[in-house]
Amino acid sequence: MNEKLTLIIGNKNYSSWSLRPWLLLKQSKIPFEEILVPLYQDGYKVKLLKYSPHGKVPALIHGQLTIWESLAICEYIAELFPEKNLWPQKREDRARARSLAAEMHSGFAQLRTHMPMNLRGSHPGKGRTSEVNADILRILDIWEGCLKESSGPFLFGHFTVADAMFAPVVTRFRTYGVVLKGLTVGYAQTMLDLPSFKEWEKAGLKEPWTVKASEIYSN
Repeated sequence: MNEKLTLIIGNKNYSSWSLRPWLLLKQSKIPFEEILVPLYQDGYKVKLLKYSPHGKVPALIHGQLTIWESLAICEYIAELFPEKNLWPQKREDRARARSLAAEMHSGFAQLRTHMPMNLRGSHPGKGRTSEVNADILRILDIWEGCLKESSGPFLFGHFTVADAMFAPVVTRFRTYGVVLKGLTVGYAQTMLDLPSFKEWEKAGLKEPWTVKASEIYSN
């Protein structure tokens, strides 16, 4: 493959959507170049429109092709590198993994709103509306069910797109002090201990920028 992959991302401290394909690429040891555009800084939208038709992150550039939206990017990566087995090999598991990835992509709006990703933050107990609690219970049920069936350490045994899609939720649960039980405890720790995630986190913690929309519980 001669054409390089370039991933356009936002702030590592805050951008949950950027984390998903970035982690998939890093965890799979797929070479790529990253371009980080700090969000909500002067001129950021103009900069993003140079790379992405909808002016948002993430976007993946491969030659003359641009792919946007996290799940579409992950699907493209999986097709481009079939040897990486980024979806489960069994058809039934693959269908389930795709269903869960799509549910994560389109759902859990209350969790996103009231518990924005913020790696530097620590706000235990904040954001716990009844709707958020329902989202949390659904996610924990997904994780527990998958881990019981696969025996871990990831949702479908090995690391897949489904894990990449849920990675930002793991950070949210840590930030907002969500208590985990059963198999979900080990799963969350496995995700947080990934060298690829630690690389992302280390960079995010050093970022100088602040996004007010993601600092709703900060003084």
